[in-house]
Amino acid sequence: MWTRIVFSTVFFAIASLAADPAEVTRTVVSMAPVLRESRNGDSGVVLLPGPPVPPIPVKPPRELRDFTLPPPPPLPETALPGPAPIALTRAPIAPKLPTSVVEEPRSIARRAPKPVFPPDFDRDSAIYCQKRIGEWSEPDVYNLFGRALRHRPSGGEDQESGLIYAFSDPTGRYREIELDFAASTGLLRSVFVYPWKMTWQECRRLWGTNVTSTPANKGRTFYSFVNMNLDVLVGPDGKVVSLGLY
Repeated sequence: MWTRIVFSTVFFAIASLAADPAEVTRTVVSMAPVLRESRNGDSGVVLLPGPPVPPIPVKPPRELRDFTLPPPPPLPETALPGPAPIALTRAPIAPKLPTSVVEEPRSIARRAPKPVFPPDFDRDSAIYCQKRIGEWSEPDVYNLFGRALRHRPSGGEDQESGLIYAFSDPTGRYREIELDFAASTGLLRSVFVYPWKMTWQECRRLWGTNVTSTPANKGRTFYSFVNMNLDVLVGPDGKVVSLGLY
């Protein structure tokens, strides 16, 4: 019984305090503004599906947009290196090359120095070789002519077989010189010379007209001088094909 009375008393006391409007007003007024909730407790934020929203670009303040850096100060003139001094010397003048070298630069890259020949050989290489008939062998001519361009057999009914070596004339006086060596002895026995330009009229002025003539093939004529060991083969146009020295 006492328990029911106490419980009823406490219940009515609490109910009387909650129902007192002055007490409620006093409690609400005494709460600080910062402690009050700014939104309803039952509200919330719902994110709907969709494309991401791009960030909004933030422009810098106007004072930063209008600001430009001043140009760098110019360097002093003494700090820059000046151009290299130009030599006032004249370039050497290239020597004028011979016509043969200018026309054929690819075939002749560099000319070798001209060899020193005996004076008689440099004066007339054909006469010099004629004086060595019966003395020279094929290895003896290497120092003057070098290697042979080609060779061919020689000989006939009235002459023993031999071998003829063809060489270019190192003096340039003749186009080509052939040396005939006998097979039995290996010594030089005749010389054949092929001039660049020579006519039968020039031969007559040089050596006279005491000759005998013999027809040859291809309309040529074979002239033999009676008073010297010299034969001349002349073409139908009067030009000398070769000279034979014995």
